[in-house]
Amino acid sequence: MSVLSLIAQFGFLWAAVLGIAFIVIQRVRPTASRSDRLAFIWMCLTGFIHLFFEAYFVVHHESLAGSQDLFGQLWKEYSLSDSRYLTSDAFIVSMEAVTMFCWGPLAFFIVYCIAVQHPLRHALQLLMSVGQVYGDVLYYATSLFDLYFHGGSFCRPEGYYFWFYYFFMNFIWLAIGSYYVYQSVVEITRAFRWLGELDQTQKRK
Repeated sequence: MSVLSLIAQFGFLWAAVLGIAFIVIQRVRPTASRSDRLAFIWMCLTGFIHLFFEAYFVVHHESLAGSQDLFGQLWKEYSLSDSRYLTSDAFIVSMEAVTMFCWGPLAFFIVYCIAVQHPLRHALQLLMSVGQVYGDVLYYATSLFDLYFHGGSFCRPEGYYFWFYYFFMNFIWLAIGSYYVYQSVVEITRAFRWLGELDQTQKRK
């Protein structure tokens, strides 16, 4: 299967998840703000990737080199930017396992919270987003540490693999995760400020 075909099929899966998520939030909560709709769609996408695509790696990491199905070939293609994915590297397998078991299910619970306007939404969104950002930082840091201190590179020399696969595809979660950390901190701060003002008002009565 060609690289273009692999990327096109993966892109189609992304588009399908995004499209279904858009339709669902329109139907279950038609009055949702644009911000909440985008958050709902993002959480559906990140939950799908964590719980299915990354779960595939965790389950099949030892036999990945011989995999011929779509997810297996996608992981082998990605491993050209980070060969640790083909060597059952302890950090990579552990990080992906945490992502699968923790952030995947949590993303879908946040989807539910957004749909029903559950008060736990921002606390859980903050928790998951901090975890995603922290995981991304460690992912970059461990690779770059080996490169600059041990002279070991896990990426092929072509810039495409480093800048598109390794850097950009992971930076998406770093950037969006950071935004949702900020959003949740603002919302939680606003809620506590309102409670404080309400408490002061009641004390004056």
